[in-house]
Amino acid sequence: MAGAGCEVHYFDPSVREAHVQKGKGYWHHRISIDWRDPNPAIAAQQQPTATKKLGVIMDQFGHRKIDVLKADLESAEWKILENLILENVIEEIGQLVFAIHLHWPGFEVSGGDNDVVRYWYSLLKELELTGFKLFWSYKNINKPQIFLQKQVFNASSSYVLSWVNTQWGLH
Repeated sequence: MAGAGCEVHYFDPSVREAHVQKGKGYWHHRISIDWRDPNPAIAAQQQPTATKKLGVIMDQFGHRKIDVLKADLESAEWKILENLILENVIEEIGQLVFAIHLHWPGFEVSGGDNDVVRYWYSLLKELELTGFKLFWSYKNINKPQIFLQKQVFNASSSYVLSWVNTQWGLH
């Protein structure tokens, strides 16, 4: 994408340097996207990686819109998606490509299976109400066939879902 002239930012807490330009229009950042602000009771030097909400990162980089957000957040996607919706950051994203994990509820998601499924559904429904339309899905057949810690035939614990914001550019 950077080779096609797009500005690309890659966030991964395991990269060595805090911020490094890897090529024209392509940067790596040692930042983890989170759904909450860092805990002020924990000194920054004691936190294993810098964690920030996407809206904060956008402000720091001077970005008002994101054309494409592609993320695999290792089960934090549900809370991060909730944060993007609640803080209206979702409206500033043109296309959203998320890996979703269904083998357990995810971080800070509680309740019984019915509650978890309702929570997941409410986030997906809110995406739709915000103008996002699902246009592509991929079931990772290499992942275990587990849904909420139960074996499920012909399912996967991981999917990639892609949405386009049909309201993009209208705000």
